[in-house]
Amino acid sequence: MTLRIDPKRVEDAAKELYIRALKKLPPDIKRGFDTLVARESDSTAQSVLGVMVKNIAVAEATDNLLCQDTGLPIYNVTIGRNVVVDGVALKAAIRRGCERATREHPLRSSVVHPLTRVNEHTSCGEGMPVIHIDFSDTFDGLRIEMIPKGSGSENNSWLRMAIPAEGIDAIKRFVVDCVLDAGGKTCPPTIVGVGVGGTSDLCVHLAKRAATRPLGTHCADAQGAALEAGLSKAVNLLGVGPQGLGGDATAFAVHVELAATHITMNPVAVNMQCHSARRASAVFTEAGVEYGY
Repeated sequence: MTLRIDPKRVEDAAKELYIRALKKLPPDIKRGFDTLVARESDSTAQSVLGVMVKNIAVAEATDNLLCQDTGLPIYNVTIGRNVVVDGVALKAAIRRGCERATREHPLRSSVVHPLTRVNEHTSCGEGMPVIHIDFSDTFDGLRIEMIPKGSGSENNSWLRMAIPAEGIDAIKRFVVDCVLDAGGKTCPPTIVGVGVGGTSDLCVHLAKRAATRPLGTHCADAQGAALEAGLSKAVNLLGVGPQGLGGDATAFAVHVELAATHITMNPVAVNMQCHSARRASAVFTEAGVEYGY
């Protein structure tokens, strides 16, 4: 059976997703806090983690934002099989929904013109919201994921065009150096996203995708998954701690995404997600629209 996607329903979902993402923290991140609290040995870090956990609870109980930074709006669209959708209308509907979320709710627009710094108070502009469209053969339907990416984490992004002779150790050193350089500026504990391979732009995109992946997921490549495990352990030995004030809980995890690359290069990128790792999703099927994370 063919599923026809109504742009008005997409618009409504895009608006709802932005609001949901800003107010409700995904369950995997909450479980991540529980894990970090249980193993934190530093008393100051324990106190800081406690304040973060309380902030999450208060925001949800009072229907308030988890953080005042509404971020740069990112919509990841996955189109499954047996779906009929007008791509141009789809992107326009997402943009309208993003604008409506900002205009119809008390959300601070964080989006400005890069040269004039003029803020239109729509959370939109040239190239905004960011909309990625991909395809999947694993389900019938359409999925939209919304991620508000705050500047505290986005400002801490790096790319290094490493060479193959430097080996995996160069990747590890680069990631550790980036976490140390970021310190408390990313509002840790973070999810450290690492992209390896591809072209320079693809590598940075992979790092972003890794940083915004749910906790508990792993790189599909066995070598990438092993690198994740080793780096996750390493960065939590650095002593950066929650909000950079010291302790064990520097990161929830390090996530890695890979792509094939050229024989004479080995790009590596790092992108971080702050402790308020917000996201929301909507899945369109014949039964209707189901919201989740």
